[in-house]
Amino acid sequence: MARGLAGPAAAFAAVASATAYVGLVDPNHPGHYPVCPFLRITGWWCPGCGGLRCVHALTRGDPRTALHDNALVLAGCAAAVLVWAHWTYRSARGRRTRLRAPGRGTTAALVAAVLAFTVLRNTPAGAFLAP
Repeated sequence: MARGLAGPAAAFAAVASATAYVGLVDPNHPGHYPVCPFLRITGWWCPGCGGLRCVHALTRGDPRTALHDNALVLAGCAAAVLVWAHWTYRSARGRRTRLRAPGRGTTAALVAAVLAFTVLRNTPAGAFLAP
């Protein structure tokens, strides 16, 4: 059973170490992280802009600020935790978990959602989505 948990444990360690770094090094203070190249070139918020601030807020136990900084990253974090928990649960019971690529419909829906989020957060109506 311990052997089956090696994958989920390794994934947890990798994500936890990166998250700990973002938790310790505040992205709200300039100079620690590079500026988003998409924002620098276009002046528009990309779908990831505010993502580090979102994760930093989560490490501080502040989901309201995390939601404000980047709702899409917050949803992605929640989905990642659910997928990891499912993987860990199945691995603990000796069952293999295969990750399958999403179907065309799911992929198209995700791409459309990311594009809609990006466009909306760059309009006056969606200013509440900007970090």
